[in-house]
Amino acid sequence: AFAAAQLSVDSGGMRAVAGQFLRFCVVGGLGFGADAGILLALLRWTALGPYFGRIVSYLVAATLTWVLNRRFTFAATAGARPHREWVRYVLVNGLGGGLNYLVYVLCIRQSALFWQHPAWAVAAGSAVALIFNFTANKFVVFRR
Repeated sequence: AFAAAQLSVDSGGMRAVAGQFLRFCVVGGLGFGADAGILLALLRWTALGPYFGRIVSYLVAATLTWVLNRRFTFAATAGARPHREWVRYVLVNGLGGGLNYLVYVLCIRQSALFWQHPAWAVAAGSAVALIFNFTANKFVVFRR
């Protein structure tokens, strides 16, 4: 009976984490759309250029995804100090972005296949960063 109860608790916990991961992915997709859309708008209607424009679009998208993750993905564990939480969020996800780029570069430099198909290297970097970002957000940014 204890083993059955433990299995029930474990599968319920896994279901909750899977739900969080799915919501995290949806929020990330919305963040990507915001980042790309804002960047394109800034490039079209301002003189910011692609580098400074991307910094602005990233910060807006990061703020959007922080708000959505805070409200929908990790609502039960969102902290009482939102400004500190936002800084942790931007820093943690910046590390994830660096990891994404590092994996991309390693793939391109180590494999002719990735060199010929760089989108696969982007996918590899994105997959590693997705796992890192989800885990870091769950246990560092939105910990309680």
